[in-house]
Amino acid sequence: MIAEKILGNLSESTPSVEVDTVELDWFEAEKKRIRKTTAGGRDIGIAIDENLKDGDIIYLDDKLCVAVKLTSCPLIKINVHTMQEMGRLCFEIGNRHLSLKISDDNVLIPHDEPTEKHLKNLGFECENIIGRFDDFIVCKAHGHSHSHSHEHGEHHHHEHSH
Repeated sequence: MIAEKILGNLSESTPSVEVDTVELDWFEAEKKRIRKTTAGGRDIGIAIDENLKDGDIIYLDDKLCVAVKLTSCPLIKINVHTMQEMGRLCFEIGNRHLSLKISDDNVLIPHDEPTEKHLKNLGFECENIIGRFDDFIVCKAHGHSHSHSHEHGEHHHHEHSH
């Protein structure tokens, strides 16, 4: 079975057919192609260009509905009290190319010990929690380089300005 688009969400309506679920970790929810096994033992290939959310219906026919179930995971909840603190925090998280979820008074990021220690050393109020990491902002790390690599043969010349 292949899922190629999001067909709805269980929070909007529940189909009147058997509902099977496929569990995804938060980082799997942003993958564009993945193969999984549902709770009912069915193989499913997921080829969807959007980030998946808990409850997303990814397969539906007259007998079966397959929906996404995001698993809970360790998170760092960073409480913020001012816009200045929020700006500093987002700068630090952005430098680490981490995905994040922002609410009015806190930011959630996937847990990792070095980041937690770094943020605490900078004076941020961190709390370890277990929860679903969904509706997050994806930080796409784009490597950049200052190299200029290609072969320079005898008959190849151009000026370089960096």
